[in-house]
Amino acid sequence: MRFQYVLSEIATGLRRNLTMTIALVIVVAISIAMLGAGLLVRSQADTTKGYWYDRIEISVFMCNAFSTGAGCADGAVTDAQRDSIRQTLESHPEVDEVFYENQEQAFQRFSEQFDDSDIGGIITPDQLPESFRVALQDPEEYDGVVSAVSGLPGVQEVTDQRQLLEPLFRTLSGFQLAAFAITVIQIIAAVLLIANTIRLAAFNRRRETGIMRLVGASNFYIQLPFILEAAIAGLLGSLLGIAALFAGVELVVGRFIAPNLQFTTWVDGADVWSATPWLLIAGVAVSMLASFITLRRYLRV
Repeated sequence: MRFQYVLSEIATGLRRNLTMTIALVIVVAISIAMLGAGLLVRSQADTTKGYWYDRIEISVFMCNAFSTGAGCADGAVTDAQRDSIRQTLESHPEVDEVFYENQEQAFQRFSEQFDDSDIGGIITPDQLPESFRVALQDPEEYDGVVSAVSGLPGVQEVTDQRQLLEPLFRTLSGFQLAAFAITVIQIIAAVLLIANTIRLAAFNRRRETGIMRLVGASNFYIQLPFILEAAIAGLLGSLLGIAALFAGVELVVGRFIAPNLQFTTWVDGADVWSATPWLLIAGVAVSMLASFITLRRYLRV
């Protein structure tokens, strides 16, 4: 009997405050979608870092006949200098593997990259430097390798691909912070709207709650229909936000971004699915907590 009463009160509250309930569902949906977007951006940042960290190499460019600088004062790198550089790299504890690229190989790779450019017909193989490409055991530990070979005779320049990727990582982190900031604003808006909805529902049913007090109903029993109304609205909003997130990932990432930007792996529906339980819990929990606090602090039921 009590359970039927609670259900009838929930139905009555949702029907009386239909407009506010719809607004609440929409706000919760936007909040959950933004929270999910923040989680996906974080996952994308981790995925991109993992994808590129496995491919990060240090390139040690050696002197040729056209090189200048302190390490190239004696002209092009000699066989002895080349062997010394290789030995230094292979004996370093942070180095996983060393690949040698001669001038002909460098020219072939250069021609493939600049095949449609005018500069491709000007450069000759002897103008390009020989190099060692160094794969690291831990991409985070690169300073020691750079320091070990930077001052060796025959070394023109040492470059670390990580320096090229840092702007990308910073941009992803910025997007992540922006998404979470918007999420916080949306959650605050959702909490305020939940509070107003619950206060309006309690005001409309003040006669019923007054009678329940007179007959000795507990505070929890009086509050339960209002809390469950907020939980239902939060659940519906969460499901709507998750559906929007799925649609956005499939349409925007799956059909547009991923096919055209293949420099990394991208998040997909599986990432959204893995975040779904947490998003559902967040939407329902925030709605129930906001309604409970509102009833305790403002309605004094």
